Amino acid sequence: MGIILDSSVIIAAERRGHTVLEILDQVRSSQGEIDIGVSVVSIAELVHGAYRAKTEGQLQRRLEFIERLSNDVPVYPVTLDIARLAGRIEGQQQAKGIQLAFEDLLIGVTALHLGYAVATLNLRDFKQLPGLSVVQL
Repeated sequence: MGIILDSSVIIAAERRGHTVLEILDQVRSSQGEIDIGVSVVSIAELVHGAYRAKTEGQLQRRLEFIERLSNDVPVYPVTLDIARLAGRIEGQQQAKGIQLAFEDLLIGVTALHLGYAVATLNLRDFKQLPGLSVVQL
């Protein structure tokens, strides 16, 4: 078992001034010694947020944080299998009238594909993915 960190968890911790290693320690202290990773989609969301920074200094700090995260934590790509699973789940959920944010869908399906849970502050959206274990940190 492992955990995929959702962007919401990473952003909240970074805003509190936590380093990548402090974030990983926090997750392991609450969840035990497990594998921790992020989706490449979360990296895209973090980079998007970095470029919305109000100052050049803030932009550089955020980009450095993302670089450390990318070096210290496995980053899982969206593979063909993940894309197929995402398409199936999104189609099935939409047939029931349930709309999923595409980024959250890809992050959640990455976790499902790996047999991992998702750690998030956004319980509502991720709980709509059938079979996904969701952890609130």
